[in-house]
Amino acid sequence: MNCKNCEHQLQEQDSFCSNCGAKVVHHRLSLKYLWHEITEKYFNVDNTLLRTFLKLFTHPEIVIGEYIKGVRKKYVNVVSYYAIALTFAGLQIFILRKFFPEALDISFLIPENTPQANMDMEWTYDYYSILALINIPIYALMARLTFIGLDKYNFTEHLVIMAYLFAQFTLTTFPIILTIIILGGNFYVVSYAMLPFLFFYTALAYKRLYALTFRNILWRSMFFVVVAGILMLLIGLLQLVVMIFTGDFQEMVEFEKAKIGISYSISSAMNWTS
Repeated sequence: MNCKNCEHQLQEQDSFCSNCGAKVVHHRLSLKYLWHEITEKYFNVDNTLLRTFLKLFTHPEIVIGEYIKGVRKKYVNVVSYYAIALTFAGLQIFILRKFFPEALDISFLIPENTPQANMDMEWTYDYYSILALINIPIYALMARLTFIGLDKYNFTEHLVIMAYLFAQFTLTTFPIILTIIILGGNFYVVSYAMLPFLFFYTALAYKRLYALTFRNILWRSMFFVVVAGILMLLIGLLQLVVMIFTGDFQEMVEFEKAKIGISYSISSAMNWTS
C-alpha cells in the first residue's frame, strides 16, 4: 500500500510513513475510532497539549527556549498553541455576548462627555482575534526595547515568547473569568484585575529565559513600564491627530462649550429668581 498523504510506498507493518511521518490509518472511520483519536490526542496524560500547558507553568524557559532552538515535536508549536488560545478567547466572547451582555458594559470606564462615550464597541468583539494578533508584535517590540543591550533574542524570537505567554495566560484565565462573570462580575473589571498576574508571569518567564537576577529583572520590569507609557503616549497623540482630521476633536470642544453655556444660563436664572 502507499501513503495516502505523499504516495510513498509502505510496508504492511508500518504504523507511520517513513517519508512524511504521517500516521498510517488501517481502520475505517467509526464513532468509536473517532472518539479514540480525540481522547488520545487531547485527554491522554502524555499528550503534548497537556505537557505544554503544565510545563509553561513550571518551566516556561524550557518550552519556549527549546522551541526557539529547534525542538518541534516535544511540545505544541507556538502557532498551534496561540490558535487554541484564540479559539477559547473567541468562545468566551461568544458566551458573554449571547448570555451575559451586561458583563460587557464599559460605560463606567469612559467619561460621558467624550466622543468615545458614544462609540460602538461591538466591532472589537467581531474582530477580537485580529486585534489579539496585532497586539503580539507590539508587545514583542516593547520586550525587545526593554531588553536592549541583551541580544540573546531577536524580534522574531520575542514574537514567539509573547505568543506562548499570552496563550498560556488566556487558557489559564478562561475558566476563572467565565466563573466570575456567571456570578455577576464585569468582564473588564475582572480582566484588569488579572493583569498584575500576567505582568508577574511575563517577568518570571523572561527572568528565566535570560537567566537574570531578581534585581536585574526588577529594573527591566520598571523599564518595560516606561516603554509602555511612552508607547501609550504616542498612541494617544496619534488618536488626537486622527480626531482633529475627522472633526471629532472640534465636536468635543463645541460640546464642552455648550455644556458650560447651559450651566451658566441655569446659574444666572437661579440667581435672578432668588
